[in-house]
Amino acid sequence: MNKRILLCLAHMSETGMEQKYVKEAFDSNWVVPLGPNVNAFEKDLEDFVNQIDTSDGNRAMDKKVVALSSGTSAVHLALIACDVRAGDEVLVQSFTFCASANPVTYLGAIPVFVDSEKDSWNMSPELLEQAIIDRYEKTGRKPKAIIPVALYGMPYQIEEIMAIAEKYGIPVIEDAAEGFGSRYKGRVLGTFGRYGVMSFNGNKMITTSGGGALICPDQEAKDRIMFFATQAREAYPYYQHEEIGYNYRMSNICAGIGRGQMTVAEEHIRHHQHIQKLYGELLKEVAGVTLHTSQHPESESNCWLCTIVLDENLRVKGQERAYQMAVNGAVGGAAGMVHAGGSIHTDCEPNTNVEAMRLGLDAAGIEARPLWKPMHKQPVFAHCPAYLNGVSEAMFAQGLCLPSGPYVSDEDVHYIVETIKSLILR
Repeated sequence: MNKRILLCLAHMSETGMEQKYVKEAFDSNWVVPLGPNVNAFEKDLEDFVNQIDTSDGNRAMDKKVVALSSGTSAVHLALIACDVRAGDEVLVQSFTFCASANPVTYLGAIPVFVDSEKDSWNMSPELLEQAIIDRYEKTGRKPKAIIPVALYGMPYQIEEIMAIAEKYGIPVIEDAAEGFGSRYKGRVLGTFGRYGVMSFNGNKMITTSGGGALICPDQEAKDRIMFFATQAREAYPYYQHEEIGYNYRMSNICAGIGRGQMTVAEEHIRHHQHIQKLYGELLKEVAGVTLHTSQHPESESNCWLCTIVLDENLRVKGQERAYQMAVNGAVGGAAGMVHAGGSIHTDCEPNTNVEAMRLGLDAAGIEARPLWKPMHKQPVFAHCPAYLNGVSEAMFAQGLCLPSGPYVSDEDVHYIVETIKSLILR
């Protein structure tokens, strides 16, 4: 196989709708962070997130959406809307990408990390309540917000988390950046909490090349978010600023791409779910390799990334040579500058058989990546409180992400699984 199978790369619609809307933006000279595409994309997103089966007892929704420059900016603005300030504490899922936690620090607030439960790998409700009680006892104040994450698209334990949040009167900001189109009881993730975060980075379920959005509870909240996203300009014929604002609005060009992507959103979700199912069928009899799936009957993952866990006793070709060479760049093709690491090892890293499997797949033209390293093990957050049970560290040590995107074919999945089998020593 000559081609390289990438982990997850967005796919343009076959009808070329993205080019149509982008061309319209150029033709009409709408090349700024507002315009017809932005308005239309927000309307498309609102229609998408407000889909719900009312026959199941759900109430019809009227959520509003603001299109922004990134999912990270959406987290930041949601925290501002929840009145998070310097010195406040925010409860954040530890097993996640840094964009869930970094914006807390932008405000001078403190992330308090909460470990995962074993089913979905997402925030443990038991530890969440323990953290709330303990932080109040230690500081005399409740945390200002809770940020659960839909890790790899897997829905979190929504009912339990929402019940705890309501019990203690703490707003929930759902980080559904990886969970676009994932559902719980037929309802889209990001619509259960006070705010919901979406991401349209180039590796997400749909893309705007770079961008995100914030799901808001109502028009008043949307207007407030829009105000902060456009430099907090007051209503005067000149520039008047009474609060600090941000340049976070999505451009009309990017929104044009998003409009085209929305025409294939459901198709992309179905493809990811199909790939997950095929992995499950092919890996079922492979001893020592387990595909991660949720056991909750009412959770529907978009299967953004398919992940496997390797038994710690599984032997893999080249395992004795794992971690012998320093990595010269970002594993997984991360964009931008990468700071050179200080050593080959850190105090929390994947097992040698996982690293050997990653290297073996890479040599076969297959991109695979470790799972997210828990935030409580990141040096930059070493000073932050954390409530732990060992789940996220154990999964990070044993887990690996496999190619799952729209470009991944059935033939590719067969090739990937056969390669995994060939790398296992019996």
